[in-house]
Amino acid sequence: MESACQEIIRLAEKVIDGGQITPEEAGRLIRTKDGDTMLLLAMADKIRQKFGGSSVDFCAIINARSGHCQEDCKFCAQSGWYRTGAKVYRLLPEEQIIEAAKKAKAAGAVRFSIVTSGRNQDNPNEFEEIIAIVKRIRKEVGIEVCCSLGLISSEQALRLKEAGITRIHCNIETSPSYFPEICTTHTMEDKEDIISTAQKAGIRVCSGGIIGLGESLDQRVEMAFKLKEMHIDSVPLNILNPVKGTPFYDNKRPSALEILRTFAMFRFVLPKALIRTAGGREVNLRSLQAHALSGGLNGIMVGGYLTTGGRDPKEDLVMTADLGRSRTSPQL
Repeated sequence: MESACQEIIRLAEKVIDGGQITPEEAGRLIRTKDGDTMLLLAMADKIRQKFGGSSVDFCAIINARSGHCQEDCKFCAQSGWYRTGAKVYRLLPEEQIIEAAKKAKAAGAVRFSIVTSGRNQDNPNEFEEIIAIVKRIRKEVGIEVCCSLGLISSEQALRLKEAGITRIHCNIETSPSYFPEICTTHTMEDKEDIISTAQKAGIRVCSGGIIGLGESLDQRVEMAFKLKEMHIDSVPLNILNPVKGTPFYDNKRPSALEILRTFAMFRFVLPKALIRTAGGREVNLRSLQAHALSGGLNGIMVGGYLTTGGRDPKEDLVMTADLGRSRTSPQL
């Protein structure tokens, strides 16, 4: 009978040789015992080396419009349904966003994402400001620009592509089966519509989710296969950093090894994707953050997040160098 360690090695070799694993096999990988977890991470990293090379992709975001969101996502500090003390403001001044992009590039980021709270871009004046900002960042800063703007229309997607954005970001957040437990004001189908709209406009999509929303291990596997089904090639994986005032504030935190096993499972399922560790990594992985990059991942979100802080990007530069990894360059 095949041991768990033998299966990990066999499945890794299968993926490296161009094969695919099944949801059942992914379910066994994510349940790897603590004592075998480092083997799982090592084999996930072999897959990353085969398909992703040695470079680590750094990106950064700005919370360009904050708070008073009409959606009721139970994890989100910016939802208008909850009292969290999150800052509320309209679109930031153009110069402030440009300056943030410059700081992101100085910190090593190759991509800068403009993120706005709210369901969509129903203010035409603000949307035009975003278009102008994207063009200026491309020209003056020399960094790739990504946007996370909610339910964009086909026309808006085309305008963004013309302005020079390289990706649209839209997290599916969790698995289709668990999504109704985290949000009732929009659906997984709404998320799929945004992704489809961007893809039809010729824009690549960045989409991932959050670990620790109360989902099961099998639902994490389900999320990975949903992203595969939608041909997503850039996957940010966040870990819930509970915010007081939100319904998920008292959620039980997954252990660091459980998080790393989840990351590794995603690499087995999505061998060629750019998979990055993002929000919540500092407080949930703590001293094991480097193991995310030595366990199959090839990207990091640096600096702060939407409503929570990160760590000094210099620490991530040192971590990357200590692992013997290079960094990607902007594709302009």
